[in-house]
Amino acid sequence: MIDLAIADGVARVTLNAPDKLNALDEDALRDLDAAYADAEAAGVRALVLRGEGRSFCAGRDIAGVDPATDDVKGVLEGLVTPLLQRISAFPAPTFAAAQGASLGIGLGLLMATDVVYVADSAKIGSPFAALGALLDSGGHALFVSRLGAHKTLDLIYTGRLMSGTEAVESGLFSRVLPVAELQDAVDAAAASAASGATAAFLASKAIVRELRDGQLALWDSVAAENAAQAALRDTADYREGFLAFQQKRPPRFTGR
Repeated sequence: MIDLAIADGVARVTLNAPDKLNALDEDALRDLDAAYADAEAAGVRALVLRGEGRSFCAGRDIAGVDPATDDVKGVLEGLVTPLLQRISAFPAPTFAAAQGASLGIGLGLLMATDVVYVADSAKIGSPFAALGALLDSGGHALFVSRLGAHKTLDLIYTGRLMSGTEAVESGLFSRVLPVAELQDAVDAAAASAASGATAAFLASKAIVRELRDGQLALWDSVAAENAAQAALRDTADYREGFLAFQQKRPPRFTGR
């Protein structure tokens, strides 16, 4: 159910099981991890993650799971967490287009992605109140950091799902669009990033990740910016960017 296509320096990873809202079983989680590994090995300069059909990803596929024997910790620690870590550390800008249900592991996939555009009709939240289960895949950290403790627990206790519009207005994700415009907008953003100064983007990505994880205070982040800028000075794209500015022409970045 995982499709990978690569063209013009952009990898497109598609969750392709629309009949089950792209819910992920253990094989699909392994295949998704392999798709990211293949895209990394191909040296792509941007990646797009999307779901086929009316939903992005409804979470873990539990249709055939017996809760009495479910190795839930093995699935989460052995498959889900390493996958999310791989996505977060992917060595190029990553983008996601989310429509419909984006729940559980699906929410985690979005959280691990650099830039997320959502449809105004998307459904985002914690539906686990009806399952007796727990919000997972990093959902607690995402919600508390963006929404605060009160709204997080409100969503968890009630199972209410936010629309894409509310999620973006609350600071969860990057941009909200009508569903008919969603994929084109994400593709355009990825294409732009793929022709950009990759080393500079990745330096910012590393700093943002450290800030997000609470590893950098303000002046530590300034020091990290200074060090990254000095390292970028020796790249071809840095020199090209300055030269293009001075020559009043668009830059021609190569990712080096």
